[in-house]
Amino acid sequence: MSLDLSVLPVLDHHCHSLLRRQALSSLREFQSFFSEGGDDTTRARHVPSTIYFRWAIKELARFLGCEPTAEAVLVARAALPARAWTERLFRDASISVLLVDHGFQGADTLTHGDLQEYLPCRIRPILRLETMAQDLIVEHETFERMVDAYVAAVVGARAAGYVGLKSIVAYRTGLAVTRPARGDAARAFAEAKERARRDGAVRLADKPLNDHLVLLALEVAEAQRLPVQFHTGFGDADLDLLWANPLHLRPLLERSRYRHVPFVLLHAGYPYVRELGYLASLYGNVFADVGLAIPFVTIDIPALWSQMLGLTAVSKVLFSTDAHSIPEIFWLASRWGRWGLARALDGAVACGALTGAEAIESARAILGGNAARLYGVEF
Repeated sequence: MSLDLSVLPVLDHHCHSLLRRQALSSLREFQSFFSEGGDDTTRARHVPSTIYFRWAIKELARFLGCEPTAEAVLVARAALPARAWTERLFRDASISVLLVDHGFQGADTLTHGDLQEYLPCRIRPILRLETMAQDLIVEHETFERMVDAYVAAVVGARAAGYVGLKSIVAYRTGLAVTRPARGDAARAFAEAKERARRDGAVRLADKPLNDHLVLLALEVAEAQRLPVQFHTGFGDADLDLLWANPLHLRPLLERSRYRHVPFVLLHAGYPYVRELGYLASLYGNVFADVGLAIPFVTIDIPALWSQMLGLTAVSKVLFSTDAHSIPEIFWLASRWGRWGLARALDGAVACGALTGAEAIESARAILGGNAARLYGVEF
């Protein structure tokens, strides 16, 4: 008999906020949420033929009670009040807690307070380091003042309510973080500051400065035992996948000065799933997340779970959706994540590796218990 995990609650430990405007202007806009590709051709022509989109439409149509077409789903969706539709999806998905990185979007998304009021679940924030640093570069005239403000913000993160830190250094300059000379970091700041003066904003993509700031945050995290999430593996086109391989983090993991930092490696490192699982199996302070890979890899989700759990301790694996913008992605990722996990655990029971009770216990830990302990949140 297959495991039924549908009633188990979820602690989604890595996701983003919803758009303020939930009314979608077009089918193309809806399709854009089902691709990491940034070009119009991919979104308009190729997304409709992906298994991700086709399966999502069928699932949503059954839930809405409409015809299984994208057009019918959009009509049925638009007929419901946005807040009621969102609440219905979240309750059906049994999402109890969200840990939200608000640094992904901007004024068009709900603030932390607005999101807490909007959703039927508890929400705690994650501090996105590079976004904060960009704002500080605009705000401060000197390297020393910017760094002082940055360190003060990281030191005060837990007191301000944040339950963890998040770095997207993989997107900007790669995961091969090294210790730069302070002068090199200062010169990189000066270049970034010039761009900020010219444009009114800045994208932090200067390796000496990026690496310097990541290492400063890790020093604080070491002192406070504060979890630090790292993007690893695939994402949109603004990323060199070769430098997003989580194995590039190994030199940091080998350093005793960071041995108390809980490193949370996101997105299953996809396609470097086994590499990420290896790191989590080897280092006591490394934890493996599966978000974004779930739901994107669709029919391969059971295999992804099996690859991760074949080597990595159950106590090291965390579930998330990496969902954003619209509530449907939270619902689909939670639904498919449970389905794939059940398939993988069924296989472990069938071969005698786990008892049925151990499989359920494992699912409870992965879907929320592990994250609750790691981040120190109620679940």
